[in-house]
Amino acid sequence: MKQDIDGALRGWDFKPGVVQARLVQASDARQIIQMRVDLGILQIETTGRPDGRRPHGCANYFEYLKQQSRVAGRAGQSFVLSEEQCEEADREFVQYYHRRICWLALRNYPLAMADADHTIDFMDFVHEHSPSEEYTQAHEQYRGFVVFHRTQAAAALAVEQGDPETAIDAIHDGLEKLRAFFAAYDAEEHMEDDGMVQQLRKMDRSLRRTHHIEATLQEQLDEAVAKEEYEKAARIRDEMKNKQQ
Repeated sequence: MKQDIDGALRGWDFKPGVVQARLVQASDARQIIQMRVDLGILQIETTGRPDGRRPHGCANYFEYLKQQSRVAGRAGQSFVLSEEQCEEADREFVQYYHRRICWLALRNYPLAMADADHTIDFMDFVHEHSPSEEYTQAHEQYRGFVVFHRTQAAAALAVEQGDPETAIDAIHDGLEKLRAFFAAYDAEEHMEDDGMVQQLRKMDRSLRRTHHIEATLQEQLDEAVAKEEYEKAARIRDEMKNKQQ
C-alpha cells in the first residue's frame, strides 16, 4: 500500500506566513481539514477534538479534566493539574489553535468562534487549577491572541450576514476584553500600539465609513444610560428589539 503523501502535496506549495487550509473528503467520505506546513500536511478533524481522539471516553481532554475536577470536589478535595495533565492540556491547546486558524482561513466563522470559546474556557479552567504561576502565565500570555481571533470571526460573520452594526459592536466588545488583558499586565498604556488592536481599529473605521455608521444602537444606548436619559434609552431598546425580530 502506498504510504507517501506525494500526491497530496503535488501542486500545493508551502507559502511562509500564510495559513493554507483546504477541506477534503477522506476515504470513508467524512470531511477533514488539511493544513499545509513546511514539511508536509496536518490533517485535522472538523468535529470533536481535532485529532479525532476521545480522551478517557470524553469529547476532549478539557471535558475529562472538568469531570476529574467535579470528582475531586465531591470528595471535598481541591483539584490541581498534575504534570502529565499539564502536558496533555498543552497538546489540546495546540490542536485547537491549528483548527481555529484553519477555520478563519476557510472563512467558517461560527466554527472559528466555537474553537476560540473552547480555548478561552480551557484557559479559565487552567487559571483556576494551575499547579504554578509559571504554568498559568505560559497560557495567559496568549489570551489576547485568542480574543483577537474570536473578535475577527464574530465581526466577519456579522458582515457576512449583512449586519455591520453587530460587527462594530463585536469589535468594541473584543477591544474591551483586550483592554482587560493589557491591564492585567499593567500595560494598558501600550494597548493602542499593539498590532491586533490596530487591526481591529482599522476594521471598525472601515465599517463605519462604508456603512455611514456614526454610532451603533448599542453605543447610543450606552451613552443614553451614562447620561441618565432613560426615556431615550427605552426608545433605543425598543428599536433594538424590533431589529432583532
